[in-house]
Amino acid sequence: MSLSTVLPAPAPAPVPAEGTPVAVRVPDTDTHLAVADGLLSLLRTTTTEPRPDEQLEALTLAVAADLPVLLWGEPGIGKTAALTRLAASLGLPLTTVIASVHEPSDFSGLPIVGDDPAVQGVPMAPPQWAVELVRAGRGLLFLDELSTATPAVQAALLRVVLERRVGALQLPPGVRIVAAANPRASAADGWELSPPLANRFVHLYWVHDQEVVVRGLGGVWPRAELPRLAPESLADAVAFARRVVCGFLAARPTLIHRLPSTETRRGGAWPSPRSWDAALTLLAFGTAASVSREVLALLVRGAVGDGPGLELLAYLDRLDLPDPETLLADPAAAELPERGDLRQATLEAVVAAVGARPDRARWEAAWAVLVRALETGTADLLVAPATALAAVRRDDWEVPETMDRLAGVVGLARQADRSVERVAAAAAAAERAAAGTHR
Repeated sequence: MSLSTVLPAPAPAPVPAEGTPVAVRVPDTDTHLAVADGLLSLLRTTTTEPRPDEQLEALTLAVAADLPVLLWGEPGIGKTAALTRLAASLGLPLTTVIASVHEPSDFSGLPIVGDDPAVQGVPMAPPQWAVELVRAGRGLLFLDELSTATPAVQAALLRVVLERRVGALQLPPGVRIVAAANPRASAADGWELSPPLANRFVHLYWVHDQEVVVRGLGGVWPRAELPRLAPESLADAVAFARRVVCGFLAARPTLIHRLPSTETRRGGAWPSPRSWDAALTLLAFGTAASVSREVLALLVRGAVGDGPGLELLAYLDRLDLPDPETLLADPAAAELPERGDLRQATLEAVVAAVGARPDRARWEAAWAVLVRALETGTADLLVAPATALAAVRRDDWEVPETMDRLAGVVGLARQADRSVERVAAAAAAAERAAAGTHR
């Protein structure tokens, strides 16, 4: 038996008379979307809090110093979100330009033919986003997806990044430039940055911090704040930065300009007069703002590269080392740095001072400084400076008692005796040679 024989047939639907309007029930889509929009609004409502964040502090300092910054990071790491929060925190309108979807003319300007090109020339009309930035007088220009821009677009960006010119339009001083890029391995059809464009940026490598991400997803992100520069220290900060960079480059002239040999490294930070000028600016800003060494290291290495940046930071540390002459004057009261590399650099400076002006009293005082270092630290740092100091000895200088205290560390007394024997043997050989000549 089928269901059709059991259930009654449904009544036919009434047919409206001709001309009678038919009421059609339409779902209330606007109401549903309004509720969805309300939920999205709640999800997007976040707050900020002051929170230590070294990479955000480095980014903010570079923006304050009006230097173009390039954020490197894997896709989805939060570069764009960080720039959005930065612009909101600083009260700057954010203008985002996806470099990879633009033509070179979008940055160099579109030629507009006038009434008499032979007399008036052909001006290069700027794009709308540049006009709006000039109209606002200030803003944060965000050049996104820079590593997927073609070489022709990168070439057009050179004047935008360095000279702040878009076509015939000059961007106002209140506009800051920040770019973002993915490493070539994770970029969509990526290109290496050209060396001229890469050398115009301060390169910061963006990584995620677990606590920052977890707290941010909970609705509270770190707040980007402009560095607090001490007005009374500005002149001293500039003088200090100039002294450090000029002194370092005078000692390491080969680092003034060093183009990397590989294409990948040429697309990052490397030393040139332009990037050293950026490092000097960052050092002055960092000094005036009293930033931590970690933040300063991110900035300096981002300007001139890891190797030269680390050498500059080591040179900077040595500027704060004790004066060798002060240590030689009163070895018993010598205060040596706690950090191992700084302590060894101090001891090497003491030995160098004695070698530059050798004197028995100064030589013995240097041994007393080494004994002081042995009493207040580890012995392994004494091997190199003690060996060098032993070589300074003249053959008529007796071995001091303080030297015996270090004999167990490097066998200095035995080395000193051998040095005397070598000097005596050389002198005897010279006398025999002279006697043979006279015969």
